[in-house]
Amino acid sequence: MWQDYHSVVSINDAVRILAEEGQEARIIAGATDLMLEMERGVRKGIRTLIDVTRINGLDQIKMDENNLIHLGPLVTHGQCAASKIIIEQAFPLAKACLEVGAPQIRNRGTIAGNLITASPANDTIPPLIGLNAKVVLQSIHSVREVPLEEFYTGVRRNVMQADEMLVDINFPALKSNQHGTFYKLGLRKAQAISLVNCAAILTFDGLQIKDAIITLGAVAPLIVHAKEAEGFLQGRMIDDEVIEKAAELSQAAARPIGDIRSSQEYRLEMVRVCVKRVLSILAKEEERIGYPKHPVLLRACTDRHGYHFNEFEGLKQSIHHKSGQMDPAIETKINGKEYKIYSGHNKSLLRLLREDARLIGTKEGCAEGECGACTVFLDGMAVMSCLVPAVRAHGAHIVTIEGIVREGKLHPVQQAFIDKGAVQCGYCTPGFIMSSVMLLDEIKRPNHDEIKEAISGNLCRCTGYYSIVAAVEQAAQNN
Repeated sequence: MWQDYHSVVSINDAVRILAEEGQEARIIAGATDLMLEMERGVRKGIRTLIDVTRINGLDQIKMDENNLIHLGPLVTHGQCAASKIIIEQAFPLAKACLEVGAPQIRNRGTIAGNLITASPANDTIPPLIGLNAKVVLQSIHSVREVPLEEFYTGVRRNVMQADEMLVDINFPALKSNQHGTFYKLGLRKAQAISLVNCAAILTFDGLQIKDAIITLGAVAPLIVHAKEAEGFLQGRMIDDEVIEKAAELSQAAARPIGDIRSSQEYRLEMVRVCVKRVLSILAKEEERIGYPKHPVLLRACTDRHGYHFNEFEGLKQSIHHKSGQMDPAIETKINGKEYKIYSGHNKSLLRLLREDARLIGTKEGCAEGECGACTVFLDGMAVMSCLVPAVRAHGAHIVTIEGIVREGKLHPVQQAFIDKGAVQCGYCTPGFIMSSVMLLDEIKRPNHDEIKEAISGNLCRCTGYYSIVAAVEQAAQNN
């Protein structure tokens, strides 16, 4: 793992350390990809992590006087999925963000990180290329703006230099005569990598298509435009015959591979199917049907947990933690109790909680952000603790399964799990309970779909989920 961990409070501090450390340093925000790669030994040669999550103001979504939407580098998928600006003015991106991972992943994973990772299967890249997005890269020497379409040079490769930080993503808001959406095909609804994804934006002149953009992901080394289909659609009225032909022409842009998730032939056929579905939705102006009015975020809306999450204002100065060095200690609050931890600087938050804080209720299931057994609350939001660097606990408020008891009594969710028989082997139970507790803090009376969305990042091999959903419904009545 890493040797040096810098929690910085300014962009200047971040790019200065990047310039000093070069290829051995990485900027992290969510770190959901990097943590997994380092744990598996896939990403080697990194000795320094620069955590930018304590820099104030970088998590803003704004629209300027030129109708350009700006995303700060700390804007998460969850924020985008729930943002009024993004839903109303850049719907394809909102839809894509809601398809990423599960609520715990969306709470940590950033749009900037998704772009930088540069996987052709990443969900936010097709809509942002379709929206004509640009990224701003800053080093100690310069600031430059790069069109997102020119940002990529290959699979997991981009034009960023070792000393640059992505500091802004910007793109024009959709106009009143534009309709767009995003479609993802995966092996399951949540926590799935795209087999094929597609973003489409149509500009209308009356009933005629003035311009068409169709971008495809997971079917070529880079995100690609379905250029033949785009050209065919221009100047035409949209009907079933036109949609069918455009969908067939879209296949010409795809150069899919076969892998463990799908054959080459299946992906190629699904390009046609996905484009047809997207265009059919846009033809009927039904892109927003089914999009939740209030997407489940698993973020605290109150201080009911008793630990005053909202009092956290970030660090006052940058801090350097070094592996093997006792000071500075990781100073944190866990379940309302102050801790000073002098070890565990180069491990995950999950292992810090279990090995150093001796709070073993949080379980390690997959250790790669797939099962949700390690769900805890970090500064008021549910996260997968196996994907959070331990040092992120410094100056933070954390709640684990041990901390949700109310005045010596079981939390209503815990009691409901007992009453409804929602526990069998029990290993996944702490994670399910944590997700459910946060849901009830966010939404007092969640409906069936909201409950299912809240626990979509938690896996159970025993119960079939019916009893778990029933338990959450009962807890909501007693909340």
